[in-house]
Amino acid sequence: MKIAILAAMQKELELLLSLLDTAAEMEYEGVSLHKGTLGTHEVYIAKCGIGKVNSALAAYKVIKAVEPDLVINSGVAGGAGVPIGTLLIADRVAYCDVWCGPGTEYGEADGYPLFMSPSSLFLDIARRVATDSNTRFGLICSGDKFISSADEIAFIRSHFPEVDAVDMESASIAQTCISCGVPFGIVRVVSDTPGEGENIEQYTNFWNDAPMRTFSAVHTIIESL
Repeated sequence: MKIAILAAMQKELELLLSLLDTAAEMEYEGVSLHKGTLGTHEVYIAKCGIGKVNSALAAYKVIKAVEPDLVINSGVAGGAGVPIGTLLIADRVAYCDVWCGPGTEYGEADGYPLFMSPSSLFLDIARRVATDSNTRFGLICSGDKFISSADEIAFIRSHFPEVDAVDMESASIAQTCISCGVPFGIVRVVSDTPGEGENIEQYTNFWNDAPMRTFSAVHTIIESL
């Protein structure tokens, strides 16, 4: 299987690159792709940048460059009542900052479902292999803002009561994959908890001891595909 993995930031990218058995770098339309192997799979890892537009553009370019069978987005997210260090595998993703006007649902991008669903194969395998108590399956909501307060989480929860985490890329990558007809999966590690203490400080300190074992869940899932 040919798999593309996207991470928003350089520090996320570096953690993921250590998962590859071999690696070589190539470039396509300004996106650097690190090609390697993981088990029996051909894997490409790229930094997509922060935010919806950056991640959508990078996802599109990567899909066009390598024609993957699966796109995985991996990185960190802010927890909405979910503890720091939790491995969160999205079973749905949605936008938390989109409204297209009367007659549409809040969070629904024009022409796309409100809740965008990852690959059923990816989820089935993740449920089988990611079995420790630190793993959770749930809803991730994305928007173009770093969420840092309880009021912001409360607003998002008013539209999405079941939200487990927030980030800035999952939904836009999902929408791009759906548009291109490519299955996707989302794996995030909760790095901070908006509204519970100083979440910006939590986020900064998280990277001092970034838990490699949680990023290695991507390795375990891919090996089981």
